[in-house]
Amino acid sequence: MIIYVLSLMFAIIWVAITGSTSIHNLIFGFALSTASLWIVRHEINARGYLRRLGLIFSLTVLFFKELAMSAWKVAVMVASPKMDLKPGIFAFPLTVDRDFEITLLANLITLTPGTLSVDVSQDRRILYVHAIDCSDIEATKRDIANGFEKKILEAFR
Repeated sequence: MIIYVLSLMFAIIWVAITGSTSIHNLIFGFALSTASLWIVRHEINARGYLRRLGLIFSLTVLFFKELAMSAWKVAVMVASPKMDLKPGIFAFPLTVDRDFEITLLANLITLTPGTLSVDVSQDRRILYVHAIDCSDIEATKRDIANGFEKKILEAFR
């Protein structure tokens, strides 16, 4: 039953995003959301859907918060007359180990201004990250581990 409620909710969001309120678009959104939920059924099966949805929402809120803070920091760096930056690549040890979690973490890091995921080691234990300012690598690693990675583990384990 909860899958149908989630599918309907996502279908309504689909209708809102596309701007077309036709019955055909609602049915297409429902079919698309049902297929999407079916694809990720193993990822969301461990806990109740509503609890999982709340944890995913928490991850989304964290992402937008980090997005705004990083965009502000980069804007301040670019606008300052003296750019004392130390760009570089650092190795971030991964706690997440599933492909979905690693991909999600890498994408969240890449979408945040000032950082870019470069590569994942063959054993999937290290994520290489380029940062616009590597003056305090350990603080950046702590921020990623206590922020995105922690929320991903909470939401998808």
